[in-house]
Amino acid sequence: MLLLVGDDWAEDHHDVELMDSSGRTLAKSILPEGSSGIARLHALIAAQLGDDAGDDAEVRVGIETDRGPWVAALDAAGYVVYPVNPLQAARYRQRHAVSGAKSDAADAHSLADMVRTDAHQLRAMAGDSPDAEAVKVVARAHKTLIWERTRQTQRLRHALREYFPAALEAFDDLDAADTLELLGKAPGPTAAARLSRAQISAALRRARRRDIDTKTTRIRAALRTEQLGRPGVVTTAYAATTRAAVAVLGTLNEQITALEAQVDAHFRRHPDAEIVRSQPSPAQPSPARPGHGPRACLPIV
Repeated sequence: MLLLVGDDWAEDHHDVELMDSSGRTLAKSILPEGSSGIARLHALIAAQLGDDAGDDAEVRVGIETDRGPWVAALDAAGYVVYPVNPLQAARYRQRHAVSGAKSDAADAHSLADMVRTDAHQLRAMAGDSPDAEAVKVVARAHKTLIWERTRQTQRLRHALREYFPAALEAFDDLDAADTLELLGKAPGPTAAARLSRAQISAALRRARRRDIDTKTTRIRAALRTEQLGRPGVVTTAYAATTRAAVAVLGTLNEQITALEAQVDAHFRRHPDAEIVRSQPSPAQPSPARPGHGPRACLPIV
């Protein structure tokens, strides 16, 4: 027997609908999040399977997520779980509903029906070992922080363009350690023009840059070029936002480095790590700063 389950989840509850292979609705319920809700879902499914609850019974669940304790419990129970992309689910609803009305109960129905008719277009979730799940958790967080750093860097670049364009000429990488150190000391044009060669070269040295003398000369010259200015009060306001952005980027760099180490440690702990690492891959350049090298793209198993 084939049983289809649509699960529209929220933080504290799940709207579920059970459907047979012909599309007939068998049961509906609103279940609480947590173990009590999972127990009630198992009971609903068992009641519909009845005497057919055996090796031949198959339960397919459509849900718009692939993570969390609830999904792990569904997978552990032996159900075939289809994590449905929310965009896919929305387009499916548009295909089958004339009105644009949306409700949790209707979404549960659509998910169950989608698994019934379009399972061949979906990918069932593969059960992961705890080791693989741990790699996914830290790798996902590592990726998210790198994306957040990119967004913060773009915001900083936009702000500097508004009041301090010379900084964009002076610094190639706004999220690099030497850039953040110098912008933290001199977030405005006047203070930056007063930076000494010793201050600039010291920041470059701490960031382990090469050709320090040449880069110091270039940066100092760029920071001292004439540029269109803004009123003093506006420049002061922008400088305050730059200090804040520098602090945020510095913290992100630290945490990206920390998570990078965790990704590496968890990946090495996986039993198949040596097999994956032994596979040939294109040569990759050494990372110039945290989060930009091969470890930022470790394979997820």
